Amino acid sequence: MVHITEGLTDTLLRFAKERDPDGVTVGVAVTPAEQLDGASLPAETPVFTHFYMPETGDSVQAVFGVDLGTPAGQTQGRFVSHPDGMLGVSKRDDLHEVVFVAVPPWEREHLAAFDRRGDRQELVIVDAEPPEESVTF
Repeated sequence: MVHITEGLTDTLLRFAKERDPDGVTVGVAVTPAEQLDGASLPAETPVFTHFYMPETGDSVQAVFGVDLGTPAGQTQGRFVSHPDGMLGVSKRDDLHEVVFVAVPPWEREHLAAFDRRGDRQELVIVDAEPPEESVTF
C-alpha cells in the first residue's frame, strides 16, 4: 500500500496537465505519518508529501548527467506522466522504489502507483498536511 497526500497528488497532476503533450518526471519524497497534521495512520507509515522541481539543475544535468535539483538519496519515489495514455511503467521511466504514473485527463482516477518491477500497488490518498518548513539564509 502506497500513501500520498491530497496536496501532492493535485500538484503532480497539475504539473502533468501543464506540460501536456510533453511528459514530466518529478522526484517525490516521504514524511512519516507521525509528523503529518491530520493523518490517522500508524506513526511509522511513510506518506509521500514533497516533490523536487523538475527543472532545477537541468542545464548541468544535460551536460554532465548530474541531477542537482534533487538531493542524493532524498527521494523514495518518482512521478511520471504518460501523455500517450499508458497507465503503467515503461522502459523509459526512471525507476524508484515507488513510481507514480498519471495519464490524461489528469484526474485522480488516472493516477496509479507501481513498484520498481512495474507491479501496481494499492494507492491511498491521505487528507493530511506535512509540517511547515522554513528556509533560513
